[in-house]
Amino acid sequence: MQLLFLPRRGFGLLLILAAAIMVSAAHQSSGSSSSSHWLPATATWYGSPEGDGSDGGACGYGSLVDVKPLRARVGAVSPVLFNNGEGCGACYKVKCLDKSICSRRAVTIIVTDECPGGYCSGGRTHFGLSGAAFGRMAIAGEHALLRNRGELSVLYRRTPCKYPGKQVAFHVNEGSTNYWLSLLVEFEDGDGDVGAMHIRQASSSEWVAMRHVWGASWCIEGGGPLRGPFSVKITTLSTARSLTTRDVIPSNWSPKATYTSRLNF
Repeated sequence: MQLLFLPRRGFGLLLILAAAIMVSAAHQSSGSSSSSHWLPATATWYGSPEGDGSDGGACGYGSLVDVKPLRARVGAVSPVLFNNGEGCGACYKVKCLDKSICSRRAVTIIVTDECPGGYCSGGRTHFGLSGAAFGRMAIAGEHALLRNRGELSVLYRRTPCKYPGKQVAFHVNEGSTNYWLSLLVEFEDGDGDVGAMHIRQASSSEWVAMRHVWGASWCIEGGGPLRGPFSVKITTLSTARSLTTRDVIPSNWSPKATYTSRLNF
């Protein structure tokens, strides 16, 4: 057997090339809001056959999932995609593979819930779709037959979220007080997810980091009374893009109210 020895310079070039390949691979597998790479997963459906899917869900969007633009596009995902709630709001395209019954059309779903057991356990990548979304992957006239298949092998990829005519909104969660304020982000175009949130009180120049509570909710606890109006800055998890909304939550805010900004990504 002949051994090939490389000069030091050649070996160094190989190391640089290998590092470049690793960085490229890591970038392609990161949580970008848009990807041309389809990845394997499985999918099932739940609720009524032509229904909209979950009512509420672990992300905390509540009744928002029952109305457009989320209606029938909601999806529950396994823990590897839910990511302790940091995956909430992300959008995916999902399509099935069996050409005898599946169309080429992919459905777009928004992560609103988690499926922690069953098909979703053991580190699997799994989507629980509404009956309506699941059926839309079928060729014309075969929606019911596709749903009868149960679990399907599918392909999925991230896709930018799009909420035409909508601006980023902040829902004040029930239980919020002048000493504990909890917010949930709605209608975020692009990445859809949230990696960090900061809040600035009235007459202050300091941005204070909010704490991730559960699902898509973040909170701040004040040592003293919190004073509005509040400006809020959100940073996406996938691409670290930031959006600052000035005085979006008024001084006379109330729990369970939603306040809409004039901006979106």
